[in-house]
Amino acid sequence: MENSGKHEAERYAVVTGANKGIGFEIVRQLASNGVAVVLTARNKVRGNEATAKLHQLGLSNVVFHQLNVLDQASVESLADFLSQKFGRLDILVNNAGASGAIVDEDELKALGIDSTAWLSGKVAKMVQSVMKYTYEEAEVCLNTNYYGVQRVTETLLPLLQLSSSGARIVNVSSLRSELKKVRKRPMKWYIMASQLHNGKLQIL
Repeated sequence: MENSGKHEAERYAVVTGANKGIGFEIVRQLASNGVAVVLTARNKVRGNEATAKLHQLGLSNVVFHQLNVLDQASVESLADFLSQKFGRLDILVNNAGASGAIVDEDELKALGIDSTAWLSGKVAKMVQSVMKYTYEEAEVCLNTNYYGVQRVTETLLPLLQLSSSGARIVNVSSLRSELKKVRKRPMKWYIMASQLHNGKLQIL
């Protein structure tokens, strides 16, 4: 169940995919600076656990709301929650993301690589042997990293436009998204094309 309670903070923020890693730290930093933050995660148990950890640090200005960026109804539920609780939104951090590959974590550990090093992109070549690419994972990746960001941003934009302090939208990505990581030249040129739009992305 989502946490409740009014906050007196002057600014309000939402961070997606925030139950761990970079998202969790972004929430901690924002809350430490007096921002009331809505920590979101797809998994309700993990989201509540992450929020509890922040409360233990004395950051009572963090609340949890479940969010699946792939589900429009879930995004609209978040928008309704924000509208009723805060009346506006000042900061949106789109952090939720998918790698597009299935990673064997046991094999990753066997190589002596922790998840932090893997996500940083510093050991990209080493982890290729423990990664499995499927159409389904690629579809989830595109739906999360592109359409998910678009879906959340467009839905929350009316609330952001009500910000009196100047709204901010931050999109978090990783080194894995750099164009130099795309090995096939035709694909790289295609992605860079100014004519690229939703229709062509669907073909990809």
